[in-house]
Amino acid sequence: MTRARDLGIPLPGRPGTHNALTDVPGVEVGYTTLIEGESVRTGVTAVLPRGRADFAVPCAAGTFSLNGNGEMTGGAWLAETGSLTLPVLITNTHAVGACHRGVIDWVVRERPDVAAEWLLPVVAETWDGYLNDINAPTIHSGHVAAAIDAARGGAIDEGSVGGGTGMTCYGFKGGTGTASRVVAHGADEYTVGALVQANFGSRRELTVAGEAVGSVLAADDPLAEWSPAPPGAGSVIVVVGTDAPLLPGQCAALARRVPLGLARTGTTGSHFSGDLFLTFSTANPGALTSSFPRTEEAEYETLRFVPWGRIDPFFEAVVQVVEEAVLNALVANRELTGHRGHRVPALPAGHWLP
Repeated sequence: MTRARDLGIPLPGRPGTHNALTDVPGVEVGYTTLIEGESVRTGVTAVLPRGRADFAVPCAAGTFSLNGNGEMTGGAWLAETGSLTLPVLITNTHAVGACHRGVIDWVVRERPDVAAEWLLPVVAETWDGYLNDINAPTIHSGHVAAAIDAARGGAIDEGSVGGGTGMTCYGFKGGTGTASRVVAHGADEYTVGALVQANFGSRRELTVAGEAVGSVLAADDPLAEWSPAPPGAGSVIVVVGTDAPLLPGQCAALARRVPLGLARTGTTGSHFSGDLFLTFSTANPGALTSSFPRTEEAEYETLRFVPWGRIDPFFEAVVQVVEEAVLNALVANRELTGHRGHRVPALPAGHWLP
């Protein structure tokens, strides 16, 4: 699989071992990819912040919406508590309900004791209706279970996989991309990683390593000639994870830096693009719990966190990983034809490279 760095694109920062969200210790990612017949080009991506074994252990988390023309369920509970549990799912716009049900079914199967209280899964989406028959009831709860069961650490696939299967980006084949950075904090080192489902941007906006290349690559842009939606419509979901100890409010602050990384790739944030972001920290296991009280005794929890005055290197890492993850989603892809014969070309390699 070719990635942005393999093409010699200059990108700042020090990546982790696999240059992926899964470089954050314990994080697992799994996919269900559905490419069937002429009209099925879709799928499911599962992100497990603490892996399958510890999916019920809370993480500090925060969200940010650059543009709300999209959906990310569970946001009210995240805003209330700053506490994230359960696998995070990313899929297509009209499969949110099936994926929400699928997470619940998986938890009932694996941990009925957890399901006995209440479950508010986080499910996010982008629109794949150009390549996929999005109104067909293709995705069901079994596809969600398969994606969660397939989740693993280490190197992961990019491009037209999982929820990114039918997505487009800057008029090219888009989808799933990931990247990571190692951040020093005194004598300690932490990892910041991102996974994007890239389905946004018009061709003319595309920017690579500071070079506006969209005009050079203006030819062969079927999406620009498609009448129902203006160029730039789509959406982007970004999940950022770190093992650095952060407060929920600091996680939200990292999520607010995601648009700066997206902007480096050229987007100006179309009204028709739902741009929703989630950040979690896997530090402080055992804190931010919200289970029913079992005794009358007073209980307390403690959070260790990076001081606000030392958080800038983590902001910088978020911007870097988001930019690179988008480029990886583009570079890893091949041309794809789907629903009603719609075709999306792959980003070509060649003289346009900065």
